[in-house]
Amino acid sequence: MSDAPTRTFRSAGYFEPKRPAAAAEDRPPAIFLAEMPVEIAAKSSFLSRLNAEEYRRVREIGHELRVGAGESVFCQGDTHDGIFLIESGSVRTFYTGPTGREITLAYWTPGHFVGGPEIFGGGTHIWSGVAVQESRLLRLGGADLYRLMEQMPRLALGLVEGLVQKGKCYSALVHMLGTRSVVERLAQLLLILADTDGVAVEGGIAIGRTFTHEELANMVGATRQWVTITLDKFQKQGAIRMQGRRIVLLDRDWIGDKAGIVHDGAFGGPARRTGPLPIGQG
Repeated sequence: MSDAPTRTFRSAGYFEPKRPAAAAEDRPPAIFLAEMPVEIAAKSSFLSRLNAEEYRRVREIGHELRVGAGESVFCQGDTHDGIFLIESGSVRTFYTGPTGREITLAYWTPGHFVGGPEIFGGGTHIWSGVAVQESRLLRLGGADLYRLMEQMPRLALGLVEGLVQKGKCYSALVHMLGTRSVVERLAQLLLILADTDGVAVEGGIAIGRTFTHEELANMVGATRQWVTITLDKFQKQGAIRMQGRRIVLLDRDWIGDKAGIVHDGAFGGPARRTGPLPIGQG
């Protein structure tokens, strides 16, 4: 049984037709640990194939769900019953081990869906999802989704593409956890955050999104204490600057060296990674 808070669902009903998702550059990218920022984060949402009328039909079968920050969307061990489309906000997916330790799989943003891989229902969830901030989700029941996919080939293709993206995401995470040291994983995560959500500031790049040390630890498979100590070491080396919970990268090449990357140019220039090839190149 899940101890998730009780929520009230209501039909999404008929809304003024809108484009299903904002342009890719207007949406914050999904975040996950990978050898390098692969195309999954920047790729368009699985609904980008649909026009406004088709998206209206998707909303007709859905139930809108508003979830507050920190509230559960679905829980590991609960029965599958379709998927949740993120319309606003973000959702963290994570696995909880027998000892209670968590490993973050990804942070998913608008245009992505969570609640797979059993998109038609059946079986149980093998990980959990929690809202990172106040989020508006569209719950799509498995049976209704199956019928609509039979009628809308472009929706079916988009869902297949979404499942492929998630498969790449979780494969990339396994590669990192299995082949990279925890220091390399933390350094790589900082580079990914800078590349996907960085803002140029004097002397470096400020990571736009803020994370607690516990959240960073859950992404790289470490403890909060270890992350705190290691970030302090990075700061003493002059590679980063901590401004509260915000991290500013000051020496990208140094961080790249820690991540196992061989740099071919100056700050922000192209780089190549040593070791195993990224997904899709091996």
